[in-house]
Parts: sequence; C-alpha cells; structure tokens
Amino acid sequence: MAVGLEEAFGAAGEFGGGQRRLTAFLVLLQVYVACQSMLIVLVGAVPEYRIDQEVIPVSRAELAKHIHFADNFTSIVTEWYLIEQEAYKVSLASSLFFAGLLIGNITFGPLSDKLGRKPVYISGLFFDVVFGYVTALAPNYDIFAVSRFFVGIVNGGMALVSFVLTQEYVGKSFWSFTGSLTNLTFAVGIAVYAFLGYCVREWRYLALVSNTPGVIFLLLSFMLPESPRWLYSQGKMAEAEDVLQYIALGNGKERLNLKLKPSAGTLRKDEPAPGILNLVKHPVLRWRTVILMYIWYVCSFVYYGLTLNAGELRGNLYLNVALSGLVEVPAFPLCMFFIEKPWSGRRKTMTCFLIFAGFACIFTMFLPTDAGLLLSPTLLALCGKMMVSAAFNILYIYTSELYPTVLRNAGLGVCSMSCRFGGILAPFVPSMKSLSPSVPFVVFGISGLSAGFLTLLLPETLNKPIAESIEDLQSSKYQLLKDEEAEQTS
Repeated sequence: MAVGLEEAFGAAGEFGGGQRRLTAFLVLLQVYVACQSMLIVLVGAVPEYRIDQEVIPVSRAELAKHIHFADNFTSIVTEWYLIEQEAYKVSLASSLFFAGLLIGNITFGPLSDKLGRKPVYISGLFFDVVFGYVTALAPNYDIFAVSRFFVGIVNGGMALVSFVLTQEYVGKSFWSFTGSLTNLTFAVGIAVYAFLGYCVREWRYLALVSNTPGVIFLLLSFMLPESPRWLYSQGKMAEAEDVLQYIALGNGKERLNLKLKPSAGTLRKDEPAPGILNLVKHPVLRWRTVILMYIWYVCSFVYYGLTLNAGELRGNLYLNVALSGLVEVPAFPLCMFFIEKPWSGRRKTMTCFLIFAGFACIFTMFLPTDAGLLLSPTLLALCGKMMVSAAFNILYIYTSELYPTVLRNAGLGVCSMSCRFGGILAPFVPSMKSLSPSVPFVVFGISGLSAGFLTLLLPETLNKPIAESIEDLQSSKYQLLKDEEAEQTS
C-alpha cells in the first residue's frame, strides 16, 4: 500500500541514529560558516598605532616608514596601511561581503529548488573554500575585497541550502530542534573564531586556519544523500524511496517495504519547476511573503542596531568577539521550550520576543548611562539582542514551515535577501542622534513592535501538516490566514 511522505518518515524514523549523524555534520558546518562570516572582525581589526610627529606622510611608502603599529597582532590594516583616509576600505570589504550574501540568498534558493539541494550545496561549499584561500593569499587589497564579495555569495547561498537540508532529512516534529541547533552552533562558532584569533595573531595564517576545515567538510559532503522531500516534490518517487531506505538502515531498522504515493503537486516532465514568481502569483504565498520579508528585515535591523547602540565594549578584543556570540546562546533553550508548547507555539512566541526587543530599545533611552549594572542601558540592550536572536532562530524554522517544499528555498532566499537590507541600513541609524539622542532607539523600538504585531497575521504551524506542493495550499488545511485562524479557535 502506498503511503504519504510523513508516514514514510514515521516508518523510517523521524530522528534516528542515521539522521542524527547527518544533522550533526551539517550543524557543525555552521562553525565554518561563522568563521567566514566574522572573518573581517579580526582580519580587519585596527591595532594601536602612532605616526612620527615630525613628519607628515604624503604617500603610502612614506607612511610605511613613519607609522608604528602595536605588535600584538597583524591585519589588513597593518599590511596595507588602511588608516585615516584609507580606513573606509575595511568597512567596504565588509559591505562587499554582505552584498555577496544578498546575491547568494537570491540565487541559491531557486537554484536548489530546481536542480536539487545536494549539487547546489556542494558547488557552493567548493567555491567558498576556493575564494577563502584567495582571501588568505591576496597579494593586494583589491583582490582581497573582490574575494570577500564572492565568499559572501557562495557562503550565504551554501549556508541557506545546508539549513534546508538539516530540516528535510528529519521528521517534521524535529524541525524546530534542528533549526535551533543550527543557529546555536553559529553563535558558538563566533566564539570558536575568537579563540582561533587569540591563538593565531598573523592575519593570513588566521584566514588559512579558518578556511581549511571547509576542505574536510567538502570531501565528506559527497557522502550526503539528496533531500527525500525535494525528490518527492519533483515526482522522483523511486529515488525518494531509496533515500528513505538509506535513512532507515542508518537508524538501525530492517529494510522497509516502502511505496510512496504521488504528491498532489508532483511535476510532470513537460511542466516547468516552480520559481520565485509563484511567491507573487499565489494569494496565500504573496501576503505570507510580504509579511515575512518585513519581519526578516526588522530582525536584522534591530539586531545590528542594538549591537551598535550598546556601546563599544572595552577590554580584550578577542573576549569581546566571543561575548558577541555567546550572548545569543541563552536564546536557544528559551526558543526550544516555548515554540513546542501548544499554548504558545511559533507565532505567539515570536511575537513576544519581538515586542520585548522593541520595548528594550525604547526603555533604553530612559536609563542614565551611569546607572548601576542592573539598570545599565548596555545590559538592557544585550537582553534585547538576546530576544532578537531568539526571534531570528524561530523565524528560520517558522519560514521553512510556512512554504511548500517546492518553494521552500526560494521563500527562504527572498526573506534572507530582505534581512540583508536590514543589516545594511542599521549602521546609518545611529547618525540620527544628531536630531535627538533618543531617535535611534525609537526607530528600532517601533520597528520591533510593528514586526511583532504583524506576526499575529501569520498562521500557526505547530503540529500542522507541511505543504509539499503549491496545490497543497488549495486544500482547506492551507487556506487564507483568517480561515486558518478560525480553525485554530474552533
């Protein structure tokens, strides 16, 4: 007897030993992703320096003779003298990386929906490693900056596809766990990168050491199976059954007598694969995408805004980088507790986290800067950052569950794209302090509150079926938002 995909996962195992190994591999990959994402923080750090007062350098060659950097570490600043008029180049390299992320999020999602998760993921990881080595060996700043742009494209795209794979290898009931674990490992990866920076003070060696684990991950990635959910959504039933058999055997089960029944939205050979335009054409997906794009934008906007407005941390550079990641760690157990409870679920939990972050921004402006530790604006801002991190964590899981399998990567890619715009705009908001010191906090606070309330317009996905195709959205279980909310209250 033919069974549906979720029943097949129930027979093969939702999170058995084999799936735990697959998930652990892709989750550990986030340490490498974090090292690449945070590279410029240490590689572009500015050490203390002084210039001989009796000389006014008129050229870079003359500056090199009369500048004295502290010798506790090297960076692109010390090698290419990126100070004063040239200082903007460090920020430019960082901006190019984020611009690359933007392009990677747009392109890799639809590509993996059409060509498959595994080939697009492996291609992205291969070029990530290649351009990572170009970064480490760059003979001049121009090549370094261009390599960071290309690393951004492939790193962002590859990370997006690997996240989807961690979801699609396991049963739906474990999506929140694997999603939280992925984001938790990224935060820990920031601390790991800080430790590597502490041990390796020469920037080229640091870039090489940070990039080399990617080679190991690349070689081992060829052993990964294709996503059974993607194969099922494409009508490749035999291949999907083979992967499910592989998962079942990896979980220590006997060979299954599996026969999958075709999905309602299985593609015929003469039909084009769904693309980004389907996110606009379908009324349910259209409004869902608009709301999600705004929430993704706000999460990034408030996250980076709170980081900037918390003030510069004094003390050890490497400790500060580690704390910037570790402050996010408490957010994940909070997520895991609340999003699985029937009385809170995904929607209400994310709403509360975003509203709390918004109020944290607004209340920060009422606290004196010289208050004690418990009333410190910095502490409140860090609490707000933790709440936004929690919302970010839920958002990845929630977005994955709101899109059908055939458009999941495309939806995540479009939402991640809007997220990058938030990161790009956030640094400009602190300049609004010239109007009033409280203006930046009001901007971030209102943004967080508005996104929190908009989240209430989305349907709850806890313990609800996952749509495999666009046609699934036509059934009563996936109808317009008001209908879904009515079902929940009935």
